[in-house]
Amino acid sequence: MKTDSVSVRHNRPTNDELHPFVYRAIIGLTIWLVLSIWFFFSRGAYAGLDAGVITFFFFVLVGIPVLIWLSWRHNTNPDERHTYDASYREWTSHAFATWTGGISGREAAAQILLPIAAVAIGMSIFGLVFLFAVPHVS
Repeated sequence: MKTDSVSVRHNRPTNDELHPFVYRAIIGLTIWLVLSIWFFFSRGAYAGLDAGVITFFFFVLVGIPVLIWLSWRHNTNPDERHTYDASYREWTSHAFATWTGGISGREAAAQILLPIAAVAIGMSIFGLVFLFAVPHVS
């Protein structure tokens, strides 16, 4: 008996780790964001200060997760370290375990990547508008 229009699939494989492609996408989108900020907004009298602050925030944004990962890797038994060997398509077809319940891998990837993608794309569009709308003094 179905209680709603969504069918429930039992015995579906479940993931609790992200696919490496998701991590690579996060890194790529973060680099896109930083490069767009450097390119569009590091002009004028305070260009060096702007670039320094942007670089500092970038290192903080990337450095904290990297330090946490290195700490985990240093303090974890080598047998407990997992590397995901399945393809991205297979990973997205499985369920992804969260604290609030399971969602599809595709939905998990979208929810994780959407904020950083929106900021990177939005900053690029904002920078293009700024570049063409604001008169620049040589």
